[in-house]
Amino acid sequence: MQYWPPIRHLFRQAAYASLATLTLAIGAASSGFAQESAWDGNEYAAARLISATTAVGQDESLRLGLQFRMEPGWKIYWRSPGDAGLPPVPDWSQSDNVDTVTMQWPVPSRFEIFDIGTLGYEDAVVFPLIVAPTHPGAPVDLKGEIDFLVCAEICIPGHASLALSLPTGTPALAQEAHLIDRFRATVPATDAAMAGLTVTNANLDVQPQDQIDVGIAVTAQGSPFTDPDAFVEGPGGAYFDKPKITLSDDKMSAVLHFTAPTRMTLTALKQDGITVTIVDGPRALESHVIPSEAALPLDTAMAQPSDRATLWTILGIALLGGLILNLMPCVLPVLSLKLMSVMSKSGKDKASIRAGFLASSAGIILSFLALAGAAIGVKEAGLSVGWGIQFQQPVFLALMVALVTLFACNLLGLFEFRLPGRLGDRAAAMGAGHNSLFHDFLTGAFATLLATPCSAPFLGTAVGFALSAGPMEILAVFTALGLGLALPYLMVALVPDVVRFLPRPGRWMMVLKIILALALAGTAIWLLTVISATLGAENALAIGALALLAALVLATRKIGGSRLGRASWPISAVLALAAVLAPLTMAPHIQAPMNQNREDATGIQWQQFDPAAISGLVTDGKTVFVDVTADWCVTCQWNKKTVVEVGAVADWLAGPNVIAMKADWTQPDPVIADFLAQHGRYGIPFNIVYGPAAPQGIALPELLSANAVKSAAVQADPGARIAAMD
Repeated sequence: MQYWPPIRHLFRQAAYASLATLTLAIGAASSGFAQESAWDGNEYAAARLISATTAVGQDESLRLGLQFRMEPGWKIYWRSPGDAGLPPVPDWSQSDNVDTVTMQWPVPSRFEIFDIGTLGYEDAVVFPLIVAPTHPGAPVDLKGEIDFLVCAEICIPGHASLALSLPTGTPALAQEAHLIDRFRATVPATDAAMAGLTVTNANLDVQPQDQIDVGIAVTAQGSPFTDPDAFVEGPGGAYFDKPKITLSDDKMSAVLHFTAPTRMTLTALKQDGITVTIVDGPRALESHVIPSEAALPLDTAMAQPSDRATLWTILGIALLGGLILNLMPCVLPVLSLKLMSVMSKSGKDKASIRAGFLASSAGIILSFLALAGAAIGVKEAGLSVGWGIQFQQPVFLALMVALVTLFACNLLGLFEFRLPGRLGDRAAAMGAGHNSLFHDFLTGAFATLLATPCSAPFLGTAVGFALSAGPMEILAVFTALGLGLALPYLMVALVPDVVRFLPRPGRWMMVLKIILALALAGTAIWLLTVISATLGAENALAIGALALLAALVLATRKIGGSRLGRASWPISAVLALAAVLAPLTMAPHIQAPMNQNREDATGIQWQQFDPAAISGLVTDGKTVFVDVTADWCVTCQWNKKTVVEVGAVADWLAGPNVIAMKADWTQPDPVIADFLAQHGRYGIPFNIVYGPAAPQGIALPELLSANAVKSAAVQADPGARIAAMD
């Protein structure tokens, strides 16, 4: 997207004016150079090689991709193409410093023409490649001769000669890294815990005329089935038609019924088995099973329904989770607004106190209803939805900076909130003052916005249930969450006499206002550090400078006879709007991949998150600790400072038999979003421990404790060194 140079110049000059001692620039942040080969193929389909990194580094495996693009109406095929077709066949033998190349296959689509069913891809696809260098650290030259078949009503063979070189050096993320990861997230997992699906039974049933029916029972983990499908690969590449699917009442179990191809023998099925790829939305599991000749237990009665809590139980959990959210670190920055709201009501009549706290409650509940509507809309659009994901968007973060600055200015008396027209008169008639109710309402709404990056105890369970269900469940659960967060306000509104025990307003409140305004300024600085992770430090400073300049202009209202003070409101509004819109003119800051050999200050060697590697590490006897975190998640940082990086837990994570993986969700990442969804989670923090005794993983509570981590460590590996620590 192009932007007019005058607009960019305006943003930059405004930032310079506010902090003359700093050199600020609004513009493109540095990004990784693209690593890609030239396109080659025919007029209907072409291919190229792309890389996720700009250099080889010292890694034992490299992330590359084989990308195809097809003309409209044309398609290429999956590894098991169906009734017709041929998959792409690569030859990497001419490569230099390449030991092995593993080609991964994203979930295919179904096509049918003239009663011929096929599996493949249309428009575009990337096949992720795991390239293992013969000599890690040395340059890699990947050369491929790719034969493929591209089809519409007719089929045309194609060939592509591709070459891509990666130099030695420190790797940084390349421009196509996100594209590779997006398709890698659609590659079926081979581990049931990672996929969130489990094959529980596979049976054969011989029908008259030697027809063989195959039944496969599958259970879902965390969230129910939405739109399941399955692809079966039989002995010798045999193709099975689309299954008939029966779901249990709670949609947590499914039975897939297939009819084996006519030439398929019972002996071949029993000896060689079948490979079944089960797909349900973002979840996908690839499993090789040997079916047995027995009656499928689910033929006459659906599989044992899982113990799923009723909606009423979930609503109770949501109410409790919302109440606990008041005590979470994410909501603490808005404590200043709550405290001033309560203090200002000391000495007022019951009607004023009740009206004020009801206004705050309304702000909280209506904000949760707005969040519910947004979640429903995003989900209906088929996009990924999660708790707190708006903090991944720089424009939202800039809006929060502007709002925090606005509230700080209000505490310092630079302006007052005013209700329009009759609303203000009615509030004044109630004794609440012309601005009090509006301020109380905004306090409640602002508390909700700052609460969204937190995942309190019980909240994760409720949100996970809601976001995996339908619109009515989402609306009901979010309403209960709002009621829980608003419950302290509602209790005071019910018994307003409790406010009379507070000291009456006086001159001491001026000092308190200054202290609390500084607390809000600290919140703005924290939000700017989150922005810097996405847009870079210079751009974050520029946004902060615009917000600060807006506050300084408002301060001129206190200067008698100031012309600027008389026009301060429109000028400050323009500067605040510039701060909010500035991220639209800024290029994203691309972070370099994590160095797996680098230790942090505690001695923990954090590795880059790789869900596909967890199963192999556990098989090798390792314990894997996964920390899904983000810079905007205050609870995550609390867990880090109080549990993960201190004492016995830090010593355990730094041990030789433990692999610590950090999944940074500060910026949108479909791989992490899918990982969370597979475990029935839609918010962070999320920590899980895998080990030889717990290959399916042991999920930890949102608020970590050393005892909880120790318990999971011992369950995952009874011989864990942490067991002997205090």
